[in-house]
Amino acid sequence: MTAQTAPATAGPASGLADARLSGVGIIRSEWVKLVTLRSTWWCLGVIVALTAGIPLLIAGALTAASNPGANPDADSGYYNWMMATTLPIGFSVLAAAVLGCLVITGEYGTGMIRSTMTAAPKRVSALLAKALVIGATIFVVVLVSLAIGAVLSGLVFSGAGFVVDPADGRVWLTILAAAGYPALIAVFSVGVGAVLRNSAGAIASVLGLLLVVPTILQLVGGLLRAEWAFNVGAFLPSSLGATMYTPVLDGMTNTLATVSLEPWSAALAMAGWAVAALLGGTLLITRRDV
Repeated sequence: MTAQTAPATAGPASGLADARLSGVGIIRSEWVKLVTLRSTWWCLGVIVALTAGIPLLIAGALTAASNPGANPDADSGYYNWMMATTLPIGFSVLAAAVLGCLVITGEYGTGMIRSTMTAAPKRVSALLAKALVIGATIFVVVLVSLAIGAVLSGLVFSGAGFVVDPADGRVWLTILAAAGYPALIAVFSVGVGAVLRNSAGAIASVLGLLLVVPTILQLVGGLLRAEWAFNVGAFLPSSLGATMYTPVLDGMTNTLATVSLEPWSAALAMAGWAVAALLGGTLLITRRDV
């Protein structure tokens, strides 16, 4: 007699082999990973504290040093109110850049990226999901913080006699643009992180582009009277962000460059930086071993 062998059963292993995360599932998993990191809450806490708190301090200083009776018009009120509200974005964007880098380079540091790419074998969907989740999160957090800062600083300006008009459409366009800039920087940082795969290198590269390169170009332009340096600087992310949200009244200019961008064209150029970084990250992440 020969022994009868039991046929192989299609058990849980076969089911797992066929399992694939849907697009919604990948986004949900990236959201879970984002909110369970301690660094996420530190960076978001810094953004909220700076963006919502500093406008109140600036409003107090401006109202103490200004005479609202000299400029009682709506333009003056809008300019001072939005300057106080959006000025902290220059600091908050640094925290957004750090968090954007960490959401992907942190996984390379811990080896978590292997699990991520196993769950999403096409890899591109995982990278895009990270960019979408961090971009949307930064936009919402900054938008809410700006709204809080605008309310607090608006009460100070209104109490000091300035014209504060929340129904002015320019106010909401300025706040939306100010929230969009850190979100685009966070997406750009995800792309840089995917290219470099190292937290220190990615953070240093993004902060260097935001802080060091504009300073060098301004020095070159000022010392050598090189107009090209100012024109190149106008297309750097920091200058594009300032053009997006800095309030400018008729007849005013906030750039030394001969190239003058409108807020909408600056937003498109800043989106181009984010898309270019993501394309670079996509190209490399599909060709490298994890």
